Amino acid sequence: MAAIVTLTMNPALDVSTSTPHVTPSHKLRCAPPQHHAGGGGINVARVLRRLGADCLAAYPRGGGTGSTLAQLLAQEDVPQHLIDIEGETRESFSVVDQRSGEEFRFVLPGPNLTQREWQSALTWLTDLSPTPGYLVLSGSLPPGVPDDFYAQVVCVLKASTTRIVLDASGAPLRLALQTGGVHLFKPSLRELEELTGQVLPENAVRIAAARRLISQQQAAWVALSLGEEGALLVSDQHAWLAPAIDVPVATTTGAGDSFVAGLTWAFSQHFAAEDAFVFGVAAATAALLNPGTTLCTTADIERLRPMVRIQAV
Repeated sequence: MAAIVTLTMNPALDVSTSTPHVTPSHKLRCAPPQHHAGGGGINVARVLRRLGADCLAAYPRGGGTGSTLAQLLAQEDVPQHLIDIEGETRESFSVVDQRSGEEFRFVLPGPNLTQREWQSALTWLTDLSPTPGYLVLSGSLPPGVPDDFYAQVVCVLKASTTRIVLDASGAPLRLALQTGGVHLFKPSLRELEELTGQVLPENAVRIAAARRLISQQQAAWVALSLGEEGALLVSDQHAWLAPAIDVPVATTTGAGDSFVAGLTWAFSQHFAAEDAFVFGVAAATAALLNPGTTLCTTADIERLRPMVRIQAV
């Protein structure tokens, strides 16, 4: 079994383009589109593969869109485990307004999965032998999949040595954390505020909120992305702040997934926590440089790593 497995229950064929100006009620003539395999865990696997990781991307695949997505992943040499479904894999698309530089992102809900289809993913994970060193659970759940699906996955692997990395939101995140089997989770500030029911305007209260979850054994590490403010990495004993690096931003799409990939890869390579944090921030920043869901490149990560400055807080 691969050292790192990613599970993406709601993958997407990502289509990105640009137009001179986004206006209502008019035909918008667009630039030639870019197509990438997308969805949280799939993006993580794409970055992991570029880093040379032994990884496997597992996801439901359906219809012509799903076949195209699988072909795109094969072109990037990402090993795959396909869970065949009757519905059509969704598309997501983004449009950049060339005049303003603003990006408009349209995210569709995904196909309805039957109980047999989502249960087959759970059964596959249950039967893995040996279990992976890391399992990344990332992205939304499609219609038909119960809110406690991630929680069921965590419970299946809780007694194993697998370390669970979770990047989700809403009820699926809350229920998974309540199992007590998550090693690392990566919320945005908005997601952490929704989870805790608090407004968190300053780093001190953000760290305190993360540590309350850690003290409740909901996770061992919290990697909090703060957008233009940078990021925090928090454990029960340590907290580091990495201010954002000033770079030209082509898109913010995929930065969070690149952050997760960089952190997971560095932890799997036994980096010290602060060094893993630097690597993750460099990966997230590198993703900002490229349009659509191109994600980060290893060359950009290595170029940006010396620019990342972290401080204990």
